[in-house]
Amino acid sequence: MSEKAYVVNLELFEGPLDLLLFLVKKDDLDIHNIPIAHITKEYLAYLDILKEMNLDVAGDFLVMAATLMAYKSRALLPSQEVLEGDEGPDPTAELAQRLLEYQKFKEATKFFAGKADEMAGTYFRGAPVFEEADKSPNLSLFELMDHVRKILENAEEDDAREVLGEEFPIEEKMEKVLFLLSEKSVIDWEELFADERKRRGIIACFLAMLELTKLQKIFVRQDANFGKIRIFRKESTDDDDQTVAGEPGLDAGPAAAGAEPGTDPGNDPQR
Repeated sequence: MSEKAYVVNLELFEGPLDLLLFLVKKDDLDIHNIPIAHITKEYLAYLDILKEMNLDVAGDFLVMAATLMAYKSRALLPSQEVLEGDEGPDPTAELAQRLLEYQKFKEATKFFAGKADEMAGTYFRGAPVFEEADKSPNLSLFELMDHVRKILENAEEDDAREVLGEEFPIEEKMEKVLFLLSEKSVIDWEELFADERKRRGIIACFLAMLELTKLQKIFVRQDANFGKIRIFRKESTDDDDQTVAGEPGLDAGPAAAGAEPGTDPGNDPQR
């Protein structure tokens, strides 16, 4: 299996504007007066982490990186040059407007999704018993990445001979997560990475967690702001039982993009 054969599709989780909103919140920035040079540096740093993790960085992320670089260049121009060159609107104001509009869109989407869940809740069969975790706020992909980034800061570097030509052992780490959750229904975030010392293993555990989240086998929740992060096992019905190895849903390529999580297009009983 080639290194590119096992990829997490980032678009299923978050987009470039989500990353920018996260950085604004993380660094406690004024959204109306964002320091362009600072936010650009942070954004590019996270983009490097995404690439290291072999996450499928969509074109939108790269377009935003180029846009931020253009904003940064315009922001560094002397005021007189901007006036004479008619370089367009103030980059800080333009970025703020985009983020505010997207933030409103996200809030509206979340509101209507919640209403839809309330209306449809009584019709779902085999809904998981998960009251405790549902009471806790969700964590975004980039919030989780921030916690992983801190772990990576103290990680041992991988042996180049071990890494060369090899992919991240994601399936192995998925089995590890499910094994830990087979003994108890919830584990702390620290338990997932407790025996991982090298960057490769830490990244593989993180990607495995994302895959299991996408497959709706686990839920990741934080008790409160700055509280303990916990990973919960989803209680499944008999219809949901399946093996991890060889799941088509693990490969987020075009062939799997249209498949429901946990289904095998090549094993359709109607075929």
